[in-house]
Amino acid sequence: MGASVVVDATGRHRRRGGWDIEAGDALVMATSGSTGDPKGAVLTHAAIEANAMATSSALAVDPSTDRWLACLPLAHVGGLAVVVRALLTDTPLEVHDGFDAAAVEAAARQGTTLTSVVPTALARIDAAAFRAILLGGSAMPPQRPPNTVATYGMTETFSGVIYEGWPLEGVELRIRDDEVQLRCPMLLRCYRDNSDPRTNDGWFPTGDAGALSDEGQLSVFGRVDDMITTGAEKVWPVAIERILTQLPVIADVAIVGRPDPEWGQAVTAVVVPTDPTQPPALEAVRDAVKEHLPAYCAPRNLELVNELPQTPLGKTQRWKV
Repeated sequence: MGASVVVDATGRHRRRGGWDIEAGDALVMATSGSTGDPKGAVLTHAAIEANAMATSSALAVDPSTDRWLACLPLAHVGGLAVVVRALLTDTPLEVHDGFDAAAVEAAARQGTTLTSVVPTALARIDAAAFRAILLGGSAMPPQRPPNTVATYGMTETFSGVIYEGWPLEGVELRIRDDEVQLRCPMLLRCYRDNSDPRTNDGWFPTGDAGALSDEGQLSVFGRVDDMITTGAEKVWPVAIERILTQLPVIADVAIVGRPDPEWGQAVTAVVVPTDPTQPPALEAVRDAVKEHLPAYCAPRNLELVNELPQTPLGKTQRWKV
């Protein structure tokens, strides 16, 4: 990533071979790598503070009664953002060195009220023990506790800036050519190679496809590059995955488009079966999808695997499937 300054227990020192930073730069954070090789996002002190204060306001954080728990890796934005929120609002904080369901529940019993997790971790804890839980990631459970908050954001915005489809204070949102674009004070200054992904007037093209309701609420369909074109139809993998993950016989699934001479791309379900000795049948998978979506969304192929490639936060690396 070309880091130029390292801070450790002995203090701040310059790293040989690093690149210069500009005044106001706070950190370089690697993107998740869920859609390709990670990039270093350069975030300023102002951007980080803007995110921390907007999220704290949206959650009505009260330092006298609330307590944050950071249980995601601090090398990723979902974990570090919790620490920054707590420090900037002087809210008590507990930090774990990784996610452990028993330790998370113990923290809740001891007074922790707020935390941030990914959907796979949510299923392993008693969510009711917290006042509010931030959920990051695209694959939100169709049924989830009322105290959970579905967030949309990325490393480039230092975590979520859209809560339950609604922009936080100071966040502008628009759709251009089916792509979600953001403009807000939380945005990165540039990537570590000095490339600036923003438009001339400051909009950040996220690479995610989405739409706005008449009231302005955002729905995200998935990555623009993930869209499958089968015949003349467009298929979004996330919608199919949400259905199939509810089947007891499926432990995990990724929907991808495989080259097909007739259809251009064939919708394909790459499945981790709950019991490898009794995997799901293709027709059963197709029937489950057709109960909720048009028939062209039903997978034409089924591939069985032992596991799906994932990032350290548990996000599927679809580009490696």
